[in-house]
Amino acid sequence: MDKLNFVKNGVLRLPPGFRFHPTDEELVVQYLKRKVLSCPLPASIIPEVEVCKADPWDLPGNMEQERYFFSTREAKYPNGNRSNRATTSGYWKATGIDKQIVTSKGNQVVGLKKTLVFYRGKPPHGSRTDWIMHEYRLASPPTVCFNASQEKSSFQSCVGPMENWVLCRIFLKKRNGQQNEEERNTSSNSNSNKKTRMGKPVFYDFMRKERAETDLNLAPSSSSSGSSGITEISNNELDDHEESSSCNSFPYFRRKP
Repeated sequence: MDKLNFVKNGVLRLPPGFRFHPTDEELVVQYLKRKVLSCPLPASIIPEVEVCKADPWDLPGNMEQERYFFSTREAKYPNGNRSNRATTSGYWKATGIDKQIVTSKGNQVVGLKKTLVFYRGKPPHGSRTDWIMHEYRLASPPTVCFNASQEKSSFQSCVGPMENWVLCRIFLKKRNGQQNEEERNTSSNSNSNKKTRMGKPVFYDFMRKERAETDLNLAPSSSSSGSSGITEISNNELDDHEESSSCNSFPYFRRKP
């Protein structure tokens, strides 16, 4: 199985159409546990990289996608269990509590997932960034115990010195409500048109003969001023009229007394 090698020069190279989207359980059981036991992996698809030796944007792979690495933990102090997560330009800081990774069948805890955020600068005055890391580790020292005799024998034949491996998933978090330029322009134009429709009323020229005869069903006006019931009002009369007019009246016209 280890003949399938998709890592070249420390970078994941999958054939067109293939994607690597494993579950937390698959990462712990199928990859991390096998790595700790020095057993064959389903595929050579996760490179070995010292994650804290470089900043997240300098790690191999495509920054626009999730990147997976096997890494060993370096102790911060000689007699302590804390890991040294300082990089060239900053440091990784743990946030929240560790999440238990449970098998889908049997509800057995097989691993723990720690979430870390990258900060630029030096603690405790670093500035937070959008770089996130999920660090997977085994819940306890692995034991060779499988139902399938073939898998059991294969694991028993390859168990050797167990290294302090962890599996890291690193990605750049997208901010909430982030929109591309096209979406922002579309939203802006829509709001602008809506304001225009609401702020500028549309008026019709009812004094035109054609509109008066067709739309208002009125007889054509004659030379006598008394034969027409509609006349134009002045601007001052318009202001007074708009305040007291009802919804069914026309804004630019009123009947003669």
